[in-house]
Order: sequence, then C-alpha cells, then structure tokens
Amino acid sequence: MPHALHRRRAPGGPPDVRTLDALTITKVSVGPMDNNAYLLRCTETGSLLLVDAANEAPRLLSLLDGTPLSTVVTTHRHMDHWVALEAVVAETGARSVAHEADAGELPVTSDTVHDGDIITVGDCPLEVIHLVGHTPGSIALLYDDPTGIHHLFTGDSLFPGGVGNTRGDKANFASLIGDVERKLFDRLPDDTWFYPGHGKDSTLGAERASLPEWHARGW
Repeated sequence: MPHALHRRRAPGGPPDVRTLDALTITKVSVGPMDNNAYLLRCTETGSLLLVDAANEAPRLLSLLDGTPLSTVVTTHRHMDHWVALEAVVAETGARSVAHEADAGELPVTSDTVHDGDIITVGDCPLEVIHLVGHTPGSIALLYDDPTGIHHLFTGDSLFPGGVGNTRGDKANFASLIGDVERKLFDRLPDDTWFYPGHGKDSTLGAERASLPEWHARGW
C-alpha cells in the first residue's frame, strides 16, 4: 500500500510525489492556510492538469518545469482554493474548469462540468463526482488506475476524520454526508486513496468505521 503523500508539513515544504503506471501525482502545500494543490502528469503524453491553484502562483508554476499546463480544475468556490488561479491561467493559457454551481464565483471564465462528466489529463480520465454541502458546486475527481487502486481528489468535502465544514447548517450537513456516503463510501473499495484540500491524505477504509460517529455528531 502506498505511503501518505503529505505528513502535514508547513506550507512551503518540498512537494511529495506518487508515481503510478500511467499518472504521476505531485502534492504541494501552499500558504497561508495549508492548502493542497495537486499536479497530475500523464506518463504517456506528458500532459499536465492542476487540481486547485490555491496560492503561491510562482511556486505552482515552478512545478511545471517548462511543460505546458492544459487544465486547472477548482474543486469549489472558496477563495483559499483559487487565489493563484488567475495568475496561473494567465501565464499558461490553461483552461479553467469547475462545477456549474460554483464556476461563477471564480475570477476567470471557466468551462463547467456536472456529476459524471469526464475530464482528461492526456490518456487518463478523471470522473467528476458532485458532492453538495460544503458549497453547492463542490466536486471530487476520481482516477480509476487500471493497474492499481482508485485515487480520489476530494477538495474540502472529505478529510481524514470527517466531512467538510457546513458551518452548522443541518441541511447542508445532511446533503454532504449523504453524498459522501452514497457516492464515495457505498461505491468505492476500502483501498481507495483520497487526497483532501488540506492536510493528510488517507483511505476510505481507514475512515469507513467512523461514518456512524460523523452522522451522530452532526459535523
């Protein structure tokens, strides 16, 4: 089983890298809110996709190493996940992608996606999973490695220890935990590795037994 990519280093620390057969995942924490940004590289084509241009545009651009960036996907509308988006898009010409319900809050014009849509990075497909509650247009991206396990980029909808913040709104919490349980835990196996918008990554199996506790506590 692969090791956790990020062991909660302070923002500004060196990136962590996981190499799969067809995809390389580079994870970097940017400040000041310990946001994770993920650069995905298709092995076959060299194509690049960035998940959340959260902050520190020069640092994110340095990860490209001169390779063109094709796409930036923003997992949700909260500003700490797109501070660097305008600068990265302006520098690279990459297209911006977000869910229709959140795209209007971003600082650049974005192509919109919906639940079940596929975003590609080279030869590697990423399935859009819409998870309503943290924001109306929060999404996760699922990569089903044909030679390995599932890899899931969850933004702020799922963390080790619970779902994302719904600020005490009972309806939003019910929506989010319902979507997370039905669309992620009920569908995907325990060895699915997930990468959140802040802090450490984990597996669904490590979190599954805690679902009743999350329901009971209401956050």
